Amino acid sequence: MRKYSFFFLAGLLGLGSCQKGFLDLAPISETNSINFYRNADDMLNAVNAAYAALQFNGQYNQAMYAFGEVRSDNTEILDAQSGIDITQVDAFTTISNNGLVNSAWNDHYRGILACNTVIDRIEGVEMNADLKRRIAGEAQFLRALMYFNLVRIFGDVPLVIKETTNVEDGYAYTRDPAEAVYTQIIKDLSEAEAKLPVSYTGNNIGRATSGAAKGLLAKVFLTQRKWAEAAAKAKEVMDLNQYQLLPNYASLFNLTNENSKESLFEVQYKKGGLGLGSPFNNRFAPRLSGVIVTTIGAGTGHNHPTADIATAYEDGDNRKAASFAPGFRAANNQFVDVRYVTKYIDPAPFAASDADNNWPVLRYADVLLMRAEALNEVGYVADGEAFTLLNQIRTRAGLAPKTSAELSTQGAFRRAVEEERRIELAFENHRWFDLVRTGRALEVMNSKGFSIDATQLLLPIPQNQIDINPDKIKQNPGY
Repeated sequence: MRKYSFFFLAGLLGLGSCQKGFLDLAPISETNSINFYRNADDMLNAVNAAYAALQFNGQYNQAMYAFGEVRSDNTEILDAQSGIDITQVDAFTTISNNGLVNSAWNDHYRGILACNTVIDRIEGVEMNADLKRRIAGEAQFLRALMYFNLVRIFGDVPLVIKETTNVEDGYAYTRDPAEAVYTQIIKDLSEAEAKLPVSYTGNNIGRATSGAAKGLLAKVFLTQRKWAEAAAKAKEVMDLNQYQLLPNYASLFNLTNENSKESLFEVQYKKGGLGLGSPFNNRFAPRLSGVIVTTIGAGTGHNHPTADIATAYEDGDNRKAASFAPGFRAANNQFVDVRYVTKYIDPAPFAASDADNNWPVLRYADVLLMRAEALNEVGYVADGEAFTLLNQIRTRAGLAPKTSAELSTQGAFRRAVEEERRIELAFENHRWFDLVRTGRALEVMNSKGFSIDATQLLLPIPQNQIDINPDKIKQNPGY
Protein backbone atom coordinates (compact mmCIF):
# COMPACT_ATOMS: atom_id res chain seq x y z
CA MET A 1 0.00 0.00 0.00
CA ARG A 2 1.40 3.40 -0.96
CA LYS A 3 1.92 5.69 2.05
CA TYR A 4 1.12 9.39 2.32
CA SER A 5 4.02 11.80 1.98
CA PHE A 6 5.25 13.88 4.88
CA PHE A 7 3.50 17.15 4.16
CA PHE A 8 0.17 15.53 3.41
CA LEU A 9 0.38 13.84 6.77
CA ALA A 10 1.03 17.32 8.05
CA GLY A 11 -2.39 18.21 6.68
CA LEU A 12 -3.89 16.03 9.37
CA LEU A 13 -2.78 18.65 11.89
CA GLY A 14 -5.57 19.27 14.34
CA LEU A 15 -5.96 23.02 14.51
CA GLY A 16 -6.25 22.88 18.28
CA SER A 17 -5.74 25.37 21.04
CA CYS A 18 -2.63 26.60 22.79
CA GLN A 19 -1.41 29.70 24.55
CA LYS A 20 -2.26 32.10 27.33
CA GLY A 21 -5.21 34.10 26.05
CA PHE A 22 -4.79 34.31 22.32
CA LEU A 23 -4.69 30.62 21.35
CA ASP A 24 -8.04 29.47 22.64
CA LEU A 25 -9.58 28.36 19.37
CA ALA A 26 -11.94 25.47 18.77
CA PRO A 27 -10.67 22.52 16.71
CA ILE A 28 -11.17 22.66 12.96
CA SER A 29 -11.76 19.28 11.34
CA GLU A 30 -10.10 18.26 8.09
CA THR A 31 -13.49 17.74 6.47
CA ASN A 32 -14.67 21.31 6.88
CA SER A 33 -11.36 23.16 6.46
CA ILE A 34 -11.94 23.99 2.79
CA ASN A 35 -14.97 26.11 3.65
CA PHE A 36 -13.63 27.38 6.94
CA TYR A 37 -11.49 30.39 5.99
CA ARG A 38 -14.14 33.03 5.45
CA ASN A 39 -13.59 35.91 7.87
CA ALA A 40 -11.20 37.52 10.33
CA ASP A 41 -12.07 35.14 13.18
CA ASP A 42 -11.36 32.16 10.94
CA MET A 43 -7.94 33.55 10.00
CA LEU A 44 -7.11 34.27 13.63
CA ASN A 45 -7.94 30.68 14.48
CA ALA A 46 -5.82 29.51 11.58
CA VAL A 47 -2.71 31.46 12.62
CA ASN A 48 -3.28 30.35 16.22
CA ALA A 49 -2.99 26.79 14.97
CA ALA A 50 0.47 27.64 13.64
CA TYR A 51 1.47 28.91 17.09
CA ALA A 52 0.02 25.74 18.60
CA ALA A 53 2.39 23.63 16.52
CA LEU A 54 5.34 25.03 18.50
CA GLN A 55 4.11 22.91 21.42
CA PHE A 56 4.41 19.63 19.54
CA ASN A 57 6.93 17.09 20.83
CA GLY A 58 8.85 17.42 17.59
CA GLN A 59 9.27 21.13 18.22
CA TYR A 60 9.73 22.86 21.58
CA ASN A 61 8.10 20.29 23.85
CA GLN A 62 11.06 17.94 23.41
CA ALA A 63 13.00 17.79 20.14
CA MET A 64 14.51 21.27 20.35
CA TYR A 65 16.03 20.79 23.82
CA ALA A 66 17.20 17.31 22.82
CA PHE A 67 18.99 18.64 19.76
CA GLY A 68 20.04 22.01 21.18
CA GLU A 69 21.19 20.99 24.66
CA VAL A 70 21.43 17.21 25.16
CA ARG A 71 23.44 16.91 21.94
CA SER A 72 25.91 19.46 23.29
CA ASP A 73 28.26 19.56 26.27
CA ASN A 74 25.62 21.33 28.36
CA THR A 75 23.32 18.46 29.32
CA GLU A 76 23.13 14.69 29.28
CA ILE A 77 20.93 11.67 29.91
CA LEU A 78 22.01 9.71 32.98
CA ASP A 79 19.63 6.77 32.76
CA ALA A 80 18.65 4.85 29.63
CA GLN A 81 15.20 4.44 31.13
CA SER A 82 14.71 8.14 30.37
CA GLY A 83 14.09 7.00 26.79
CA ILE A 84 16.07 5.29 24.04
CA ASP A 85 15.46 8.04 21.47
CA ILE A 86 16.91 10.87 23.56
CA THR A 87 19.66 8.56 24.86
CA GLN A 88 20.77 8.01 21.26
CA VAL A 89 20.86 11.76 20.70
CA ASP A 90 23.04 12.20 23.79
CA ALA A 91 25.48 9.43 22.78
CA PHE A 92 25.69 10.37 19.07
CA THR A 93 24.28 6.96 18.13
CA THR A 94 21.10 8.33 16.54
CA ILE A 95 19.66 6.07 13.85
CA SER A 96 17.29 6.98 11.04
CA ASN A 97 14.22 5.47 12.70
CA ASN A 98 14.76 7.43 15.91
CA GLY A 99 11.38 8.64 17.17
CA LEU A 100 12.57 12.15 18.05
CA VAL A 101 14.08 12.62 14.60
CA ASN A 102 10.85 11.47 13.00
CA SER A 103 8.67 13.71 15.16
CA ALA A 104 10.95 16.72 14.55
CA TRP A 105 10.53 16.33 10.81
CA ASN A 106 6.78 15.69 10.89
CA ASP A 107 5.88 18.24 13.55
CA HIS A 108 7.80 21.06 11.92
CA TYR A 109 6.11 20.37 8.60
CA ARG A 110 2.73 20.19 10.29
CA GLY A 111 3.37 23.68 11.62
CA ILE A 112 4.65 24.88 8.25
CA LEU A 113 1.47 23.63 6.58
CA ALA A 114 -0.58 25.66 9.06
CA CYS A 115 1.50 28.74 8.15
CA ASN A 116 1.16 28.07 4.43
CA THR A 117 -2.60 27.80 4.77
CA VAL A 118 -2.76 31.25 6.36
CA ILE A 119 -0.41 32.86 3.85
CA ASP A 120 -2.13 31.36 0.81
CA ARG A 121 -5.71 32.04 1.86
CA ILE A 122 -5.70 35.32 3.74
CA GLU A 123 -5.64 37.61 0.71
CA GLY A 124 -9.02 36.26 -0.38
CA VAL A 125 -10.68 37.00 2.96
CA GLU A 126 -12.57 40.25 3.49
CA MET A 127 -11.31 41.72 6.75
CA ASN A 128 -9.57 44.72 8.27
CA ALA A 129 -6.47 45.47 6.19
CA ASP A 130 -4.20 46.09 9.18
CA LEU A 131 -5.24 42.85 10.85
CA LYS A 132 -4.80 40.96 7.59
CA ARG A 133 -1.29 42.34 7.26
CA ARG A 134 -0.44 41.43 10.85
CA ILE A 135 -1.71 37.86 10.62
CA ALA A 136 0.22 37.31 7.40
CA GLY A 137 3.34 38.60 9.15
CA GLU A 138 2.79 36.27 12.09
CA ALA A 139 2.51 33.27 9.77
CA GLN A 140 5.68 34.29 7.91
CA PHE A 141 7.60 34.67 11.16
CA LEU A 142 6.48 31.25 12.38
CA ARG A 143 7.26 29.59 9.07
CA ALA A 144 10.72 31.15 9.11
CA LEU A 145 11.34 29.96 12.67
CA MET A 146 10.30 26.41 11.81
CA TYR A 147 12.41 26.29 8.66
CA PHE A 148 15.36 27.75 10.57
CA ASN A 149 15.11 24.90 13.04
CA LEU A 150 14.69 22.30 10.29
CA VAL A 151 17.67 23.45 8.23
CA ARG A 152 19.92 23.52 11.31
CA ILE A 153 18.82 20.02 12.31
CA PHE A 154 18.77 18.25 8.92
CA GLY A 155 20.57 20.50 6.42
CA ASP A 156 18.88 20.34 3.01
CA VAL A 157 15.11 19.96 3.43
CA PRO A 158 12.08 20.17 1.14
CA LEU A 159 11.04 23.79 0.80
CA VAL A 160 7.25 23.73 0.80
CA ILE A 161 5.78 27.23 0.78
CA LYS A 162 2.34 26.53 -0.67
CA GLU A 163 -0.62 24.89 0.99
CA THR A 164 -0.72 21.20 0.08
CA THR A 165 -4.14 19.60 -0.17
CA ASN A 166 -3.51 16.73 -2.60
CA VAL A 167 -1.63 13.58 -1.60
CA GLU A 168 0.05 13.24 -4.97
CA ASP A 169 1.55 16.74 -4.80
CA GLY A 170 3.90 15.52 -2.10
CA TYR A 171 5.88 13.22 -4.32
CA ALA A 172 7.17 16.13 -6.41
CA TYR A 173 9.27 17.57 -3.58
CA THR A 174 12.92 16.77 -3.09
CA ARG A 175 15.41 18.17 -0.56
CA ASP A 176 16.21 21.75 -1.48
CA PRO A 177 19.72 23.09 -0.81
CA ALA A 178 20.11 24.70 2.60
CA GLU A 179 21.05 27.97 0.91
CA ALA A 180 17.66 28.09 -0.83
CA VAL A 181 15.94 27.45 2.47
CA TYR A 182 17.88 30.30 4.08
CA THR A 183 16.90 32.59 1.20
CA GLN A 184 13.22 31.87 1.93
CA ILE A 185 13.74 32.34 5.68
CA ILE A 186 15.31 35.76 5.08
CA LYS A 187 12.49 36.71 2.70
CA ASP A 188 9.81 35.69 5.22
CA LEU A 189 11.46 37.53 8.10
CA SER A 190 12.18 40.66 6.06
CA GLU A 191 8.52 40.85 5.09
CA ALA A 192 7.32 39.92 8.57
CA GLU A 193 9.29 42.66 10.31
CA ALA A 194 7.55 45.24 8.12
CA LYS A 195 4.08 43.80 8.79
CA LEU A 196 4.23 43.11 12.50
CA PRO A 197 3.60 45.62 15.31
CA VAL A 198 6.28 46.61 17.78
CA SER A 199 4.18 45.39 20.73
CA TYR A 200 0.77 44.10 21.80
CA THR A 201 -1.59 44.58 24.69
CA GLY A 202 -4.00 42.35 26.57
CA ASN A 203 -4.55 38.80 25.37
CA ASN A 204 -2.43 39.39 22.26
CA ILE A 205 0.79 39.66 24.30
CA GLY A 206 3.05 36.81 23.21
CA ARG A 207 2.37 37.03 19.51
CA ALA A 208 5.26 37.64 17.11
CA THR A 209 6.42 41.26 16.90
CA SER A 210 8.66 43.20 14.55
CA GLY A 211 11.38 42.92 17.21
CA ALA A 212 11.07 39.14 17.21
CA ALA A 213 11.40 39.06 13.41
CA LYS A 214 14.44 41.36 13.51
CA GLY A 215 16.04 39.33 16.31
CA LEU A 216 15.54 36.03 14.51
CA LEU A 217 16.87 37.57 11.31
CA ALA A 218 19.99 38.68 13.19
CA LYS A 219 20.49 35.07 14.29
CA VAL A 220 20.00 33.81 10.74
CA PHE A 221 22.63 36.26 9.46
CA LEU A 222 24.97 35.23 12.27
CA THR A 223 24.52 31.57 11.32
CA GLN A 224 25.39 32.45 7.73
CA ARG A 225 28.42 34.43 8.90
CA LYS A 226 27.04 37.62 7.41
CA TRP A 227 28.59 39.67 10.16
CA ALA A 228 27.74 43.20 9.07
CA GLU A 229 24.12 42.26 8.39
CA ALA A 230 23.83 40.49 11.74
CA ALA A 231 25.29 43.47 13.61
CA ALA A 232 22.97 45.89 11.83
CA LYS A 233 19.84 43.83 12.44
CA ALA A 234 20.66 43.39 16.13
CA LYS A 235 21.10 47.15 16.35
CA GLU A 236 17.65 47.62 14.85
CA VAL A 237 16.24 45.56 17.73
CA MET A 238 18.08 47.75 20.21
CA ASP A 239 16.86 50.93 18.50
CA LEU A 240 13.23 49.91 18.92
CA ASN A 241 13.62 50.87 22.61
CA GLN A 242 11.22 48.10 23.54
CA TYR A 243 13.64 45.76 25.28
CA GLN A 244 15.98 45.80 28.24
CA LEU A 245 17.84 43.42 30.51
CA LEU A 246 15.92 42.67 33.67
CA PRO A 247 18.00 43.69 36.71
CA ASN A 248 17.91 40.21 38.25
CA TYR A 249 18.81 37.20 36.10
CA ALA A 250 16.89 34.75 38.28
CA SER A 251 13.70 36.75 37.91
CA LEU A 252 13.70 36.03 34.17
CA PHE A 253 12.32 32.60 34.90
CA ASN A 254 9.67 33.59 37.41
CA LEU A 255 6.21 32.90 36.08
CA THR A 256 5.27 36.51 36.81
CA ASN A 257 7.92 37.72 34.34
CA GLU A 258 6.87 35.78 31.27
CA ASN A 259 6.84 37.94 28.12
CA SER A 260 8.90 40.51 30.02
CA LYS A 261 10.84 43.48 28.65
CA GLU A 262 13.74 41.11 28.00
CA SER A 263 11.65 38.71 25.93
CA LEU A 264 11.47 38.91 22.14
CA PHE A 265 9.57 35.66 21.66
CA GLU A 266 8.45 32.75 23.83
CA VAL A 267 6.47 29.59 23.23
CA GLN A 268 3.38 30.21 25.33
CA TYR A 269 2.00 27.63 27.78
CA LYS A 270 -0.91 27.70 30.20
CA LYS A 271 -1.62 25.15 32.91
CA GLY A 272 -5.11 24.16 34.00
CA GLY A 273 -6.08 20.79 32.54
CA LEU A 274 -6.71 22.23 29.08
CA GLY A 275 -3.88 20.46 27.28
CA LEU A 276 -1.94 23.72 27.09
CA GLY A 277 0.53 23.24 29.95
CA SER A 278 4.28 22.82 29.62
CA PRO A 279 5.96 19.47 30.42
CA PHE A 280 9.38 20.73 31.52
CA ASN A 281 8.64 20.70 35.24
CA ASN A 282 8.54 16.91 35.02
CA ARG A 283 10.82 16.35 32.04
CA PHE A 284 13.85 17.92 33.74
CA ALA A 285 13.34 16.55 37.25
CA PRO A 286 15.58 13.59 38.16
CA ARG A 287 14.14 10.14 37.82
CA LEU A 288 13.34 8.56 41.21
CA SER A 289 12.98 12.00 42.82
CA GLY A 290 9.28 11.37 43.31
CA VAL A 291 7.40 14.62 43.82
CA ILE A 292 10.21 16.32 45.73
CA VAL A 293 11.22 18.45 42.74
CA THR A 294 7.99 18.52 40.73
CA THR A 295 5.35 18.53 43.54
CA ILE A 296 3.13 16.54 41.14
CA GLY A 297 4.10 13.57 38.99
CA ALA A 298 7.43 11.86 38.49
CA GLY A 299 10.60 13.19 36.92
CA THR A 300 11.66 11.95 33.48
CA GLY A 301 15.38 12.60 33.89
CA HIS A 302 15.95 14.66 30.73
CA ASN A 303 18.46 17.46 30.23
CA HIS A 304 20.69 16.93 33.29
CA PRO A 305 23.42 19.61 33.42
CA THR A 306 26.84 18.07 32.87
CA ALA A 307 29.78 18.31 35.25
CA ASP A 308 31.50 20.27 32.50
CA ILE A 309 29.02 23.13 32.50
CA ALA A 310 28.87 23.08 36.30
CA THR A 311 32.56 23.97 36.36
CA ALA A 312 32.27 26.50 33.51
CA TYR A 313 30.74 29.21 35.72
CA GLU A 314 33.10 31.78 37.19
CA ASP A 315 33.15 32.27 40.94
CA GLY A 316 30.42 34.71 41.95
CA ASP A 317 28.31 34.21 38.83
CA ASN A 318 24.72 34.54 40.04
CA ARG A 319 23.41 32.71 36.97
CA LYS A 320 24.59 29.36 38.27
CA ALA A 321 22.14 29.08 41.16
CA ALA A 322 19.39 30.49 38.96
CA SER A 323 19.91 27.89 36.23
CA PHE A 324 20.31 24.51 37.91
CA ALA A 325 20.39 22.78 41.26
CA PRO A 326 23.25 20.50 42.35
CA GLY A 327 20.80 17.86 43.58
CA PHE A 328 17.84 17.29 45.86
CA ARG A 329 17.23 16.08 49.37
CA ALA A 330 15.40 12.77 49.51
CA ALA A 331 12.59 11.89 51.91
CA ASN A 332 15.13 10.43 54.35
CA ASN A 333 16.96 13.80 54.27
CA GLN A 334 19.87 12.28 52.34
CA PHE A 335 21.26 14.57 49.64
CA VAL A 336 21.15 13.07 46.15
CA ASP A 337 23.74 14.77 43.94
CA VAL A 338 21.97 14.67 40.59
CA ARG A 339 22.02 18.05 38.87
CA TYR A 340 18.79 19.27 37.30
CA VAL A 341 17.64 22.38 35.41
CA THR A 342 15.59 24.82 37.50
CA LYS A 343 14.77 27.49 34.92
CA TYR A 344 11.46 25.80 34.18
CA ILE A 345 10.22 24.85 37.63
CA ASP A 346 6.60 25.73 38.34
CA PRO A 347 6.10 25.77 42.15
CA ALA A 348 2.42 24.93 41.72
CA PRO A 349 1.75 22.91 38.55
CA PHE A 350 -1.82 21.91 37.83
CA ALA A 351 -0.87 18.30 37.15
CA ALA A 352 2.02 16.23 35.86
CA SER A 353 3.35 17.83 32.66
CA ASP A 354 0.82 20.64 33.05
CA ALA A 355 2.80 23.66 34.20
CA ASP A 356 2.80 27.35 33.31
CA ASN A 357 6.39 27.85 32.17
CA ASN A 358 6.90 29.42 28.75
CA TRP A 359 9.93 28.52 26.67
CA PRO A 360 12.21 31.47 25.81
CA VAL A 361 13.09 31.36 22.11
CA LEU A 362 14.69 34.81 21.83
CA ARG A 363 15.89 37.10 24.63
CA TYR A 364 17.38 40.59 24.53
CA ALA A 365 20.57 39.25 26.12
CA ASP A 366 20.96 37.02 23.08
CA VAL A 367 20.60 40.06 20.81
CA LEU A 368 23.31 41.97 22.69
CA LEU A 369 25.69 39.02 22.49
CA MET A 370 24.92 38.52 18.80
CA ARG A 371 25.82 42.13 18.06
CA ALA A 372 28.97 41.85 20.17
CA GLU A 373 30.03 38.74 18.27
CA ALA A 374 29.23 40.22 14.88
CA LEU A 375 31.05 43.50 15.59
CA ASN A 376 34.14 41.58 16.65
CA GLU A 377 34.07 39.57 13.42
CA VAL A 378 33.72 42.73 11.35
CA GLY A 379 36.81 44.04 13.12
CA TYR A 380 38.25 43.81 16.62
CA VAL A 381 38.23 47.14 18.47
CA ALA A 382 39.93 47.26 21.86
CA ASP A 383 37.38 48.23 24.53
CA GLY A 384 34.92 49.16 21.79
CA GLU A 385 31.16 48.69 21.61
CA ALA A 386 31.47 44.90 21.52
CA PHE A 387 33.14 45.02 24.95
CA THR A 388 30.38 47.29 26.26
CA LEU A 389 27.70 44.84 25.11
CA LEU A 390 29.49 41.83 26.54
CA ASN A 391 29.98 43.60 29.85
CA GLN A 392 26.30 44.49 30.17
CA ILE A 393 25.64 40.77 30.39
CA ARG A 394 28.52 40.16 32.80
CA THR A 395 27.60 43.04 35.09
CA ARG A 396 24.12 41.66 35.63
CA ALA A 397 25.68 38.29 36.41
CA GLY A 398 27.73 39.90 39.19
CA LEU A 399 31.02 39.52 37.32
CA ALA A 400 33.87 41.91 36.60
CA PRO A 401 33.92 43.44 33.12
CA LYS A 402 36.29 42.19 30.44
CA THR A 403 38.84 44.62 29.02
CA SER A 404 41.28 44.59 26.15
CA ALA A 405 44.06 44.00 28.66
CA GLU A 406 42.58 40.53 29.14
CA LEU A 407 41.06 40.00 25.68
CA SER A 408 43.72 41.56 23.51
CA THR A 409 42.91 39.85 20.20
CA GLN A 410 39.92 39.12 18.02
CA GLY A 411 40.29 35.41 18.77
CA ALA A 412 40.34 35.97 22.52
CA PHE A 413 37.20 38.09 22.34
CA ARG A 414 35.55 35.50 20.09
CA ARG A 415 36.13 32.79 22.69
CA ALA A 416 34.88 35.02 25.50
CA VAL A 417 31.60 35.58 23.66
CA GLU A 418 31.26 31.85 23.08
CA GLU A 419 31.63 31.13 26.78
CA GLU A 420 29.32 33.98 27.75
CA ARG A 421 26.64 32.69 25.41
CA ARG A 422 26.99 29.22 26.90
CA ILE A 423 26.39 30.44 30.44
CA GLU A 424 23.87 33.22 29.78
CA LEU A 425 21.69 31.10 27.50
CA ALA A 426 22.26 27.74 29.19
CA PHE A 427 19.41 25.23 28.77
CA GLU A 428 17.57 27.44 26.25
CA ASN A 429 18.44 25.40 23.11
CA HIS A 430 21.36 27.48 21.80
CA ARG A 431 24.57 25.65 22.69
CA TRP A 432 24.75 22.91 20.03
CA PHE A 433 23.69 25.27 17.25
CA ASP A 434 26.27 27.83 18.41
CA LEU A 435 29.02 25.22 18.30
CA VAL A 436 28.03 24.11 14.81
CA ARG A 437 27.69 27.59 13.28
CA THR A 438 31.08 28.68 14.67
CA GLY A 439 32.79 25.52 13.39
CA ARG A 440 33.73 24.50 16.91
CA ALA A 441 31.47 21.48 17.48
CA LEU A 442 33.96 18.76 16.59
CA GLU A 443 36.86 20.36 18.46
CA VAL A 444 34.84 21.02 21.61
CA MET A 445 32.94 17.75 21.77
CA ASN A 446 35.91 15.55 20.92
CA SER A 447 38.01 17.32 23.57
CA LYS A 448 35.41 16.23 26.12
CA GLY A 449 35.45 12.49 25.50
CA PHE A 450 33.30 12.10 22.39
CA SER A 451 34.50 10.77 19.05
CA ILE A 452 32.39 12.37 16.34
CA ASP A 453 32.99 13.47 12.78
CA ALA A 454 31.48 15.99 10.40
CA THR A 455 28.67 13.67 9.34
CA GLN A 456 27.22 13.92 12.84
CA LEU A 457 26.77 17.68 12.72
CA LEU A 458 23.41 16.95 11.10
CA LEU A 459 20.83 14.39 12.13
CA PRO A 460 19.58 11.62 9.85
CA ILE A 461 16.58 12.09 7.59
CA PRO A 462 13.78 9.91 9.02
CA GLN A 463 13.88 6.54 7.30
CA ASN A 464 10.14 6.49 6.73
CA GLN A 465 10.42 9.68 4.64
CA ILE A 466 12.99 7.99 2.42
CA ASP A 467 10.83 4.86 2.18
CA ILE A 468 7.80 6.95 1.19
CA ASN A 469 9.64 8.84 -1.56
CA PRO A 470 12.99 7.12 -2.29
CA ASP A 471 13.44 8.76 -5.70
CA LYS A 472 13.41 12.26 -4.22
CA ILE A 473 14.42 12.04 -0.54
CA LYS A 474 17.98 10.84 0.08
CA GLN A 475 19.77 10.21 3.37
CA ASN A 476 22.42 12.45 4.93
CA PRO A 477 25.99 11.13 4.64
CA GLY A 478 27.07 8.81 7.45
CA TYR A 479 23.65 7.34 8.23
